[in-house]
This record gives sequence, structure tokens and C-alpha cells, in this order.
Amino acid sequence: MRLGNLERSIMEALWGHPEGMLAQEVADALASRPAVTTVLTVLVRLSRKGLVSRERAGRAHLYKATGDKDAFVAETMRAALAEAGDVEAAVNRFVVTVSPEVTAALRAALEVPGGDPS
Repeated sequence: MRLGNLERSIMEALWGHPEGMLAQEVADALASRPAVTTVLTVLVRLSRKGLVSRERAGRAHLYKATGDKDAFVAETMRAALAEAGDVEAAVNRFVVTVSPEVTAALRAALEVPGGDPS
């Protein structure tokens, strides 16, 4: 799932505050200083995408990321591979472009029985 610049910035703020944030707090945390109404619109969009939850906090809502950043990145990679015309070619092209640290992480993940490194 691709995120726009503002969506990405909002998710970064929420990932950094797992306890949740009010829309005003999210707006204040962003370097671009968007209007709170703009942040609310994006939070609703992220909620519809399943990336953000909200719960009542007095007269406002507390917004939280529904998953951590690592889970989002993993899902994004899975979705990208699902769209590849030739998965083997896509994986091979990816592998030759990554750092030795990423290569080591991939090797370690593939060695875990059942394929679940967590």
C-alpha cells in the first residue's frame, strides 16, 4: 500500500507514539504544519485503509496506528511482489541492490523453520 507524503508523515508520528495522539497533537508534530482539519481528513482516510484506529477521548478522538512500522513495511513488500509479473526476476533484482545487512537479514529469515522470524 502506497502512502502519500502527508499520510506517511502522520503514520510516522503515530508509530512514534504507540499510546495514541489527538489530531491536534499529530498536526503539531508535523514539520509541514498542516491544518488540523487536513490532518483529520487524512486520519479518516488512514482509518478506512485499516492503518489507524480511533477511540473517544472526551470530546475528541485518540488516534493510534493499528500495527507497527515493521509490519507495514513487510506488507508493502508482500503486496509489491504480488504485483510482479515475474516474482523470481523481481526478487533477484531486489537482492542485488540491497546492503550486506539486508542480505544477512534475508538469509536469517529464510533459515527460520516455518518462515516466521519473530
